[in-house]
Amino acid sequence: MTQERRATIRHRVLKGGRIVFNDGFSTYDCMVRNFSEDGAKLKVASVIGIPDQFQLVLDDGRKFDCAVSWRTEAELGVTFRRTVE
Repeated sequence: MTQERRATIRHRVLKGGRIVFNDGFSTYDCMVRNFSEDGAKLKVASVIGIPDQFQLVLDDGRKFDCAVSWRTEAELGVTFRRTVE
């Protein structure tokens, strides 16, 4: 059994969003698969071209500055650096 290393519990969700970087000129669609106040797991078509830091913009308008903690071919684990108003 794996040990939970997160400081806060992530809740399973299915929310749409966009990964935004390059001053808003580059975007990737994503699906948020789990979410907490500290981070999230994002599902993408491919992680190729996605930088280690970007802004996550949810379909409900909330924005988060993110740093990538881990990545696979089609998923990213991110931590929120701070909430953007």
